[in-house]
Amino acid sequence: MDVWLANPRGFCAGVERAVKIVEELIDLVDEPVYIRHEIVHNRAVVDSLKARGAIFVERTDEIPAGSLAVVSAHGADPGVFRDARVAGLRLFDATCPLVSKVHLEVLAHAQARRSVLVIGHRGHVEVVGTTGWYDNPDGGGIQVIEDEAEAREVQVRDPTAVAYVTQTTLEVESANRVVSVLRQRFPALVGPHHGDICYATQNRQDAVRNLCQRCSLVLVLGAPHSSNSLRMVEVAREAGAEARLVESAAELQPAWLEGHADVGLTSSASAPEYLVAGAIDRLRVLVPGVQVRQLGQPEHLVFKLPTPLLDLRAARAAPEARPSLST
Repeated sequence: MDVWLANPRGFCAGVERAVKIVEELIDLVDEPVYIRHEIVHNRAVVDSLKARGAIFVERTDEIPAGSLAVVSAHGADPGVFRDARVAGLRLFDATCPLVSKVHLEVLAHAQARRSVLVIGHRGHVEVVGTTGWYDNPDGGGIQVIEDEAEAREVQVRDPTAVAYVTQTTLEVESANRVVSVLRQRFPALVGPHHGDICYATQNRQDAVRNLCQRCSLVLVLGAPHSSNSLRMVEVAREAGAEARLVESAAELQPAWLEGHADVGLTSSASAPEYLVAGAIDRLRVLVPGVQVRQLGQPEHLVFKLPTPLLDLRAARAAPEARPSLST
């Protein structure tokens, strides 16, 4: 059996940045680091940070006044930042820059008094945060639509003043079908200059499609509450392959491999690479002599760390960097 490793796979630049922010804060400060919501949707990552002392909460009011806190990569609505200021929290924003881009789009549409349609999964933390950025009581408001059926039924105040944004982790083709319905209904529909679905989501979905050209089974390492993980499984199944979502190597079952000469292995944008290594080790036990091959090219994009963290790093390093005054 050949196991084909998808490229790109695993951590995207936004996840890498978010996890790095929390890890550095833990190393730099001698106090608890609170994170509002899971920093990324992956149990292994969250458990690893918990083991290092990070404290995860769901609401800002669960964080003691004056504490150090981090907003997760999924972002949050402006009310979270206002509450943090009132509580005197020292807030570090780990929102993915591509999610922040969507927030700014919503703000601009609100100022233009357009109705905004958010294509995404109702209740997902990213979508909840995005809807909160619509701040104009005189505008057309903001609504979430999940699929083509809802796109056919949604009503807006002024059909000539409508815009859309999307959750960044959607399956690209499904989102495009929803947009197509909206454009038929609202010819003046305004969309982003560049698509909101992030480069990493699209690249990983494309990598899954490439796997499916060779592989009859695709294993996706991710989390069942991770949107981008679920979309990768959907893409594989739509391409005609059998697909399994697993959180760790321990979940791999030998019966799944029967009858498959070529198996694809990939990981979601929030899954660390050591999970892939663990899955390969497990497959080598289940199928002695398995060959591991690479398919595609990795990514190399890096997002800059937030300035407050860089300032804190410099401040902590400064005393050590000073020359000794002793003679």
